[in-house]
Amino acid sequence: MAEYPATIARRVEHEIEIKRSRFITHLEPVGSVAGADAFIAEMRKRFWDARHNCVAMITGVSGDQARSSDDGEPSGTAGIPMLEVLRRRGMTDVVAVVTRYFGGIKLGAGGLVRAYGGAVSEALDHAQLVHRRALTRARIDAPHADAGRLDNLLREWVSQHDCVLADTTYGSAATFEVWAPEDELGRLAADVAAWSSGALTPQIGETRVVDVTS
Repeated sequence: MAEYPATIARRVEHEIEIKRSRFITHLEPVGSVAGADAFIAEMRKRFWDARHNCVAMITGVSGDQARSSDDGEPSGTAGIPMLEVLRRRGMTDVVAVVTRYFGGIKLGAGGLVRAYGGAVSEALDHAQLVHRRALTRARIDAPHADAGRLDNLLREWVSQHDCVLADTTYGSAATFEVWAPEDELGRLAADVAAWSSGALTPQIGETRVVDVTS
């Protein structure tokens, strides 16, 4: 099963204090570089009185676009450590802004690296992750009389096979959509056939990257 970097479900705010300096981390899920830039601008406007608003961002389904900024901290002590945490944790389509209110005690280069990296790492610990997988659509058309039973069976099945059940649509038949890894499609077809005494067969459609919230 193909897997991709994860993202986060919603904004996270987390604050730590180190030697009187406040480090306020905001994580935001974004779909583009433009979206990340807009969030960075929002944070810099909100925390205009802070000494530093340091940034790390990764975008793209495969996490192929990345950027960071030390925003006045010594070179390499803020943005890069923040970015490395995002990479190490397997993230994409996320921007991190760490706002620092200086407490009067210098931390040194090593201390700054630990502080900014740790701030992002702790914030990620509080985030709800959205995993991404390449899944293939399998459509099952069933008579309305069988829809309730099939719905229950499919819900249990997807929970056991790391799959996703989309919303059911109702027309001349009840149409179920299961998004499954390629190597689970044969098992799905066999189980659906067993449930329906061979009357139902999943129709295989396209493959796409699907978000799965943990």
